[in-house]
Amino acid sequence: MQTMITAAMLLASNTVMTLAWYWHLKKPWPLALAIAISWGIAFFEYCLAVPANRIGYAAGITGQQLKIMQEVITLSVFAVFSVVLFGEPLRWTYLAAMACLVAAVGFIFLPVK
Repeated sequence: MQTMITAAMLLASNTVMTLAWYWHLKKPWPLALAIAISWGIAFFEYCLAVPANRIGYAAGITGQQLKIMQEVITLSVFAVFSVVLFGEPLRWTYLAAMACLVAAVGFIFLPVK
């Protein structure tokens, strides 16, 4: 259950962070304004990511496992974001890279003897 809570919170935090990093690309606003607004948005990402990582770590997920989980979640969120917001197609190269990261999740969760 803690792993699911961790994954859900990481999904939410990555959605907010992707918004903070990329929402402004199609806006003709001054850079300083985009940075200030992005920092405000990023605050909420940290409010989700920090507890998610603490909950996961306390439940026995290693730091390495948390990082690999987050990378896959980040790319998944960005894939949706790039298609919906920017109208960019998902190329086979992106999907191949994602498959490699999903494999990394499998490897990082293998038992160590």
